[in-house]
Formats: sequence, structure tokens, C-alpha cells
Amino acid sequence: MPHVVIKMIEGRGEEQKQRIADLVAQAIMDGAGCKESAVSVAIEDVPAADWTAAVYKPDIEPQMDRLYKKPGYKPD
Repeated sequence: MPHVVIKMIEGRGEEQKQRIADLVAQAIMDGAGCKESAVSVAIEDVPAADWTAAVYKPDIEPQMDRLYKKPGYKPD
């Protein structure tokens, strides 16, 4: 039962978010070999000014060893 939470800088419309969720769900189904009914995807909008404090510092930086796809940036 994969559940994916995507945190993105705010500004995308509902159609774009749905497209992203559909693509991520398809990738999970293909990669994990599970049914669509087993996958859920949430998208959380984060203000750009809050990204480092709300996402990078708590979710990315301390877990670099667990990230299968690491970011190509480091905030100032």
C-alpha cells in the first residue's frame, strides 16, 4: 500500500497537480508491481519562502542517506 507525499513550492494548478499525481501513481504501480487501488498520492503546497525551514531542513538534509534521488541543490 504505497502512499506518497509530494511537497512542492506552491503555484501549480489543480490540473497540473492531478497530472503529477497520476504520473507518480503509474510509476509506483510499474516499479512496485501493485494495483492502482493500492496507491495514494498527496500533494502539499509549500510557500517558497518557507521551503528551507519546512522541507529541506527537517525532511531532506537529515535523511540524505535514505534518499534514492537526492536534490541537486543546497539552500543558503
